[in-house]
Amino acid sequence: MKGMPLPAPSPKPVRGRLAPGFAARLNLLVDLLLVVASLVGSTLLMGHSLQLGNLDLWLLLGVAGLGWLLVGTALCLYDPRFSDRAPLDDLALVSITVVSITGVLYLERLLIAGGMPVVALSFFPLLLWLSVVGLRQVVFRRLAVREEPLDEALILGVGAMGRLTGEDLLTRGRRRVTGYLAFSNEQTLSAVPGPVLGKVERLEEVLCQVPVDIVYISGNVQKHGQEMQGAIKLCERFGIPFALPAHPFRMDRARPEDSHAVADGYLHFVTHAPAPHQMAIKRLFDIIASAAALLALSPLLVTVALIIKATSRGPIFFKQQRVGLHGKTFNMLKFRSMVVNAEELKAKLEAMNEQTGPVFKIKNDPRITPIGRFIRKYSIDELPQLLNVLRGEMSVVGPRPPLPKEVEKYAAWQRRRLSVRPGLTCIWQVSGRNQISFEEWMYLDMQYIDNWTLLTDLSLILKTVPVVVTGRGAS
Repeated sequence: MKGMPLPAPSPKPVRGRLAPGFAARLNLLVDLLLVVASLVGSTLLMGHSLQLGNLDLWLLLGVAGLGWLLVGTALCLYDPRFSDRAPLDDLALVSITVVSITGVLYLERLLIAGGMPVVALSFFPLLLWLSVVGLRQVVFRRLAVREEPLDEALILGVGAMGRLTGEDLLTRGRRRVTGYLAFSNEQTLSAVPGPVLGKVERLEEVLCQVPVDIVYISGNVQKHGQEMQGAIKLCERFGIPFALPAHPFRMDRARPEDSHAVADGYLHFVTHAPAPHQMAIKRLFDIIASAAALLALSPLLVTVALIIKATSRGPIFFKQQRVGLHGKTFNMLKFRSMVVNAEELKAKLEAMNEQTGPVFKIKNDPRITPIGRFIRKYSIDELPQLLNVLRGEMSVVGPRPPLPKEVEKYAAWQRRRLSVRPGLTCIWQVSGRNQISFEEWMYLDMQYIDNWTLLTDLSLILKTVPVVVTGRGAS
């Protein structure tokens, strides 16, 4: 390997630090309890008794909780980065959510109870708004600061701007600095708060081997313009978000009209259209769908597990390391459909590979067990991945997660499929699966990334059902 050694994998979470997104999840749980408590409190303050035996009461409570969850998700109220928002912006989002839920409850009470005071709503918005805003500002925003960083950042430039950028990221605590790459005319002896990995010319090598969520291009346009342009093109090919200095010129009095857009001094760019509200709804759907599917399919899952254990030697589940969002690895779960030493036998079967590119596929793979052949044909072996979806490592719809060895052989443009969360199904699954070439597969994934909408996901889910039922294209 040319140049300096690449950094070791990200350090394990520091003891005492919270997991990323913990504050947002706890905030959501507490707010749902506050919705119920505010309804009950408003009813009691108005002198009404709680009609616990009345089904309308429970229906109102259920709609209030579900409505809060849906509106809060659509407004990104519980985004893992909610603490980065300005307090007034947060206040506005909470206010919109409270008003929306109050309106829904007034309408529902009118429809199902004829306006009768099953619950009293007079004090509901005030109680809910005060409690949610108070806890969010005093407790949860401060709690979020104690979380582990969400993202890995790579900084180009070891001059004053690069150093200050790294220090700012460390202070904010939301991104961990993976390392620095110096521009060609910069000395690498600067006291930057992180490892210097070499020169910017190594950027492609680093992006191929180190998980990176964002690249800060901390250069001077006059001095480093050509290298900055090359870095931009490379980030675009890889599908990795990048940031450019917002103020390349010195200004003594002028200020940006929208300071929030350049809060960290950078303009941020992505390679596909950002849709934070749609992405929040997609994540909510993933959670609800995976949890409901695991519950509904539990008899089938238990039956398959027992058959696998009874018919072949080895564990029930097969854990395999796969590459996820921005190159981060995770253990993907499957029902074991092959013999225990399948990975060892793979080397002997390489010459029989029927798939083009770095993917290994054989139609009549001798390593597959009898029950394995059946569950693979109907994609039953993939069902444990619903746990990966629930944990946030995968999505219901998205490009299939590749093996690390496959990713090592990717061309730069193919690595852009790692710019989104991997999924259980995608265009490839409904277009013939193993009957199409590797190149076509990659282009289909790019088509999904570039044209993604919630309707696209819904369409692919509906198309996946008959494919799974018939076993079309599987091996």
